[in-house]
Amino acid sequence: MKSYNDTSRKTAKPKEYEKYKISAIILCAGKGERMGLPYNKMFYHIGEQIVLEMTVENFATSGLFDQIICACSPEEIEDAREFVLPYGAEVCVGGLTRTESVRRALAKVSPDTDILLVHDGARPWAVVDHMRDVIDSAIAFGSGIPAIPVVDAIKVARDGIIVNSPDRNELVAVQTPQAFRYAEIADAYARVIGNYADDSEVYGQAGYAPRLVRGSLSNRKITNLADVYNTNRGHKIGFGYDVHELVDGRDLILGGVYIPYEKGLLGHSDADVLAHAVMDAMLSAGGLPDIGVLFPDNDPAYEGISSTYLLGKVAEMLRERKITVQSVSAVVMAEKPKLAGYISHMRECIARTIGIPSALVNISATTTEKLGVVGDGKGIASSAVVLVGI
Repeated sequence: MKSYNDTSRKTAKPKEYEKYKISAIILCAGKGERMGLPYNKMFYHIGEQIVLEMTVENFATSGLFDQIICACSPEEIEDAREFVLPYGAEVCVGGLTRTESVRRALAKVSPDTDILLVHDGARPWAVVDHMRDVIDSAIAFGSGIPAIPVVDAIKVARDGIIVNSPDRNELVAVQTPQAFRYAEIADAYARVIGNYADDSEVYGQAGYAPRLVRGSLSNRKITNLADVYNTNRGHKIGFGYDVHELVDGRDLILGGVYIPYEKGLLGHSDADVLAHAVMDAMLSAGGLPDIGVLFPDNDPAYEGISSTYLLGKVAEMLRERKITVQSVSAVVMAEKPKLAGYISHMRECIARTIGIPSALVNISATTTEKLGVVGDGKGIASSAVVLVGI
């Protein structure tokens, strides 16, 4: 892990900000439901880093901040601490809503802070120029709220019917980080009751004037899986295929899942054809040698080895090269046994091993209508296609 505490990574505070104490709150207590994740999207990998680390690193290495506080869910606070402490950031327990998380984090802000920035942790692409713009506005006017013009036609709807069409020339999409004079935003949160969409709304409710600055299209928020698809320079597709013979006296393992059956697949490893096909597809997309080269069947080290273990090693190889797996689609071809009841377990196992949401892994099972080796019940085959970002 990179360490901001290394002196070589520290950036001196710009001279124009030396007389100000500047703090930041980063909100990290979100969920991954709209992304189809079983965990907080802040822990989703983009390349070699998780979203949380990317966001904190941007703030820590900017040289602008005297204090960084990450508001996290209680059950995730220890995991978050592992990633943010190397950058000199603190953690605190967030609330059930965004507004409550800010209130709790405000209690941790140093009382001699002059300027406070509040940022959504799911915006890992905020750059130093964005931060400086909102800070400059807060110093001059009390607040700095980044915003971009709305280009779509916006409608107000009730029960599926459009009831109003606001003038889009008066509409903006608000982003973070939002900057404020600390005394004013602390006062606003102390006096304004309720939950709000962002900090500028709380600030405005308290009678202050939220001041807009130019935002950036690149400073997008990760909400859905589509928001991470275009984070790479390009995309590649890989294809993999494998087939193994069914024999007596072997366990049947597919996609890392044990399938009760009278026969198993013959091979040097556990002969998991589904895992093998996915591995070869990942290696193909990454421009790497296939599993026969990397894990040869004449090497005693791989005798009887779990194919999901090897799948994890392949995933590590891709991450080291900053290659992100974005989608896996696989087919298992078997006359027997019936696999429908095990598909969801296979998806979860492969997704967990690769380190991606199970929503990005699709597996189907089919027969070959009693044709060929598979149709005769002599073997099981699998093919897979993988999309990666490079």
